[in-house]
Amino acid sequence: MKIAFAGLRHGHIFALYEMAKNNPLYEIVGAFEDHPDYIAAAEKQGVNVCYKTLDELMADKSVEAVAIGSCFGDRGGVAIESLKAGKHVICDKPLCTTLDELYEIKSLAEKSGLFVSCMYTMRFEGNMVAVRDLIKSGELGEIVNVYFGGQHPLQYGRRPSWYYEDGKHGGVFNDIAIHGIDLLSFWFGGSIDKIEAARSWNKYAENEPNFKDCGQCMLTLNNGAGVVADVSYAIPDGVEFGLPYYWQFYVWGTKGSIAFAVNDKNIKYYVKGESEPRTLEIKPIKDDYLTDFYNYVNGKADVALTMAEVFNSTENTLKIQVFADK
Repeated sequence: MKIAFAGLRHGHIFALYEMAKNNPLYEIVGAFEDHPDYIAAAEKQGVNVCYKTLDELMADKSVEAVAIGSCFGDRGGVAIESLKAGKHVICDKPLCTTLDELYEIKSLAEKSGLFVSCMYTMRFEGNMVAVRDLIKSGELGEIVNVYFGGQHPLQYGRRPSWYYEDGKHGGVFNDIAIHGIDLLSFWFGGSIDKIEAARSWNKYAENEPNFKDCGQCMLTLNNGAGVVADVSYAIPDGVEFGLPYYWQFYVWGTKGSIAFAVNDKNIKYYVKGESEPRTLEIKPIKDDYLTDFYNYVNGKADVALTMAEVFNSTENTLKIQVFADK
């Protein structure tokens, strides 16, 4: 599949670029970026920024898929233009920042037969797959309570400056919570029935008082389970992504419970009636999200992430963001 990159404004997109470069299923045609600082940074990493305008990229009929890594607030528009130009879309999260954009993307994709995906990387981590399998096995019984914490370091002065520009970020839930919200769908196969509460506010980014860097919400899933989440930029600079409990999860069921952090290598869970924990079996993952996208576009049924799931997780997260903003 011939793929081109539109927007190089976030570090995540370079992980996708490297993955595509090393995947024999893909051929990178080139990239577009219109900001000189980001062009220079990308070229230092070996990215071929060959398109002068986005229109030039869209007009290139050799491009089959567009990978989007622009400012969050610009991504929906780029996805819409890509679909209108007859190209599949794979985007760093978030896919867009408004429900109107999402519904237009969904309509265009469904009418055209094109495919849309996102970098929901956690679906392709062994521990997350193992937790899903444990939940589906019934060992934990009916799931009743869930908590996830997706706290991040603010990294002020190192994160892209556009984070703090009006209309470019789209909110802390849409930025961070999307991974946790997608895992709820991945683990339970369901969706959010009701947003009970959601709040976002500013505290850590003292120099950017309009940037709401804290976010908490309370949800009810359509199976009746309750969810509480915190997705604030609260991790101290210095320790950052090395924090042992970076991305933490707790799942309680009628027959057992499990608690772990994304960096844990040895995960235990507890079953009712047993005083000692069991060890979660974590198996190697065969495919990554980019290979999964290729398989999905080419009609393979056994994929980890479908377009319907992308749209469902995006819609749920955007609705939480709208609730908090109100």
